[in-house]
Amino acid sequence: MTVQLHRLPNGLRVVTEHMPGLRSASVGVWITAGGRHERPEQNGIAHFLEHMAFKGTARRSALQIAESIEDVGGYINAYTSRETTAYYARVLEDDVMLALDVISDIVLNPVFDEAEIEVERGVILQEIGQAHDTPDDVVFDWLQEAAYPDQAMGRTILGEADRVQGFSQGDLFGFVQERYGPGQIIVAAAGAVDHDAIAREVERLFGHLAPAPSSAPDPAKFVGGERLEAKPLEQVHFTLAFEGPGYASPEIYAAQIFATALGGGMSSRLFQEVREKRGLCYSIFAQASAYADSGMTTIYAGTSAGDLPELARLTVDEMRKAAAGITAEEVDRARAQMKAGLLMGLESASSRAERLARLLAVWDRVPPLGETVALIDAVTPEDIHRYGADLVDRAPVALALYGPGAEAPLLGDLRARLAA
Repeated sequence: MTVQLHRLPNGLRVVTEHMPGLRSASVGVWITAGGRHERPEQNGIAHFLEHMAFKGTARRSALQIAESIEDVGGYINAYTSRETTAYYARVLEDDVMLALDVISDIVLNPVFDEAEIEVERGVILQEIGQAHDTPDDVVFDWLQEAAYPDQAMGRTILGEADRVQGFSQGDLFGFVQERYGPGQIIVAAAGAVDHDAIAREVERLFGHLAPAPSSAPDPAKFVGGERLEAKPLEQVHFTLAFEGPGYASPEIYAAQIFATALGGGMSSRLFQEVREKRGLCYSIFAQASAYADSGMTTIYAGTSAGDLPELARLTVDEMRKAAAGITAEEVDRARAQMKAGLLMGLESASSRAERLARLLAVWDRVPPLGETVALIDAVTPEDIHRYGADLVDRAPVALALYGPGAEAPLLGDLRARLAA
């Protein structure tokens, strides 16, 4: 498998990876514009724009967009994250150019019909309502807000309902003009693809775009705090976050290995101590997430209101124990889990294309897979102990609780326990 990269004179990047033996391909446009690139009054507009891209272009109606891909048995979708908006399709190899044409059309030629804006506004408001009815989703939004208060990084991707109610056609076109320049666009494809043919087609479709400056988002600053929302649910949803490294930090692999050993599977410390030995929850896990310039090590559990204090104390105690005492065997197991997850995920063309775009956005190159595996293998137990001790000693901590008993403040007690 060969990764090939091509840069257009206007700054747009094209990256592909041919996967022998596949008869299908994943192709898409990734734009380095997401929730953190919004001004306060724009909160939610990147996601609104993603929805509206499928509602019609100068060449195709909304139905024709769907039919163009589904008539050939393909699949088309999109998503918005805090740093990226992606539009992508999975098709058979003979239909790659069709998929590229459709995706370029919805990115470059949306009409943002005012009647369709009103229809989609209702859809997004329903999506916001559904998120608020899904406790283990909304609690992570609140944790993000507690970690990064009064910052774009801390605001919800969907936006608040009152903001979404006010977005206009002009607002959508304005965000495109601000954030959809060729320097922010990556075209990525993987599977049964011909790099040279795709590069030529991208030149034809996107080469006319003039270079456009785009301001960098404000740096993310992990501040910490707590968000408590009491509600008569069956469980209280407990989330705790500590500041972690960004994607480009050399500590990123230590952070991921530490989180995996702490709560990444059934053999992890949190699962064994909190669920298997104490029976305090059904679900508990830890994970390390990263952005360009910041990150979080996050712990989640759902438990009863009566068991919350003990679960919270045990979670912090296990963190402190892990920071000091993770064994070489645990590090080996976590490394194996990480490498297996990485390699298994890359058996999919869609995962390959997304990885190409993500790495190119972070590094402006695609590090060879062997380089990534070598960096994972290079992490030692001593690195994990240093990282864990630093994580526990860091002052900022974020906590979000949602459910019965969530009105009881816990953050001060947990901070004291960490420092003990």
